[in-house]
Amino acid sequence: MTGSSGPTIAIGDVQGCFDSLQELLGAIDDGATRLWFTGDLVNRGPESLRTLRWAIANEARLVTVLGNHDLHLLALAAGIRRPARSDTLDPVLSAPDAPELIDWLRSRPLAHLEDGHLLVHAGVLAQWSATRTVELAGEVQQALSGPGWADFLREMYGDAPSRWRDSLAGADRLRVIVNALTRLRYFNPEGEIDLACKTGPRDAPAGLIPWFDAPQRATGNVTVVFGHWSTLGLTIRPNLIGLDSGCVWGGELCAVRLSDRAVFRARCGQAAVPGPIAAAR
Repeated sequence: MTGSSGPTIAIGDVQGCFDSLQELLGAIDDGATRLWFTGDLVNRGPESLRTLRWAIANEARLVTVLGNHDLHLLALAAGIRRPARSDTLDPVLSAPDAPELIDWLRSRPLAHLEDGHLLVHAGVLAQWSATRTVELAGEVQQALSGPGWADFLREMYGDAPSRWRDSLAGADRLRVIVNALTRLRYFNPEGEIDLACKTGPRDAPAGLIPWFDAPQRATGNVTVVFGHWSTLGLTIRPNLIGLDSGCVWGGELCAVRLSDRAVFRARCGQAAVPGPIAAAR
């Protein structure tokens, strides 16, 4: 990445909470800061359009991976999905620069590896190394950035297969990659992807294993930086930084400077629902 030589700061799910993002950046950004985003730049918050335009204007010093809400916006733009009641994406879809915004978003990666840190939106499968994760994410990025991107999105949705095999091909292969990188929270006792449970680990059914606690996880030798899991909240371990603190649900927008793990926070005054963070969406 070019355009900045300052420290790298990773920021959690913005989800269109542009004012909170600007408040956070006011405390941490000197114009040279390199910014990593865990995905879900858009949706549920009120300012997805401003957030996207800001990201494009700052792309020289910015990395963002795609999250499930970003993919949802792409599917809406392609006419493949219908809007959900809680969506706040109409201003993006009706903007005069919507084609440029969509083209920029669909060219974003699903994983980024640099200096011992692996950035994803949700999680990684236990058997994938960091290098393998980036390779597999590249297969999805190639499909999304190519002329057949709408055809790919038509096949993307679904919960099966629930287990990775190297022999998977076609839509099944890409669907597992997308589900792992943008939706994953738990494995079931059989080692299959569980996409039903959205609560934090203390409230999860017995036997479910958070993806980062999978035995012999092949990404244990790097620090995985991720978002997606608002009921987990800010989580920092030697090889893990979880940054979704539920800003859009009335929580905080959190950031971590990768060099020293310093934490920065901004309260979210643009909550989609009042009160404390609800169950993960």
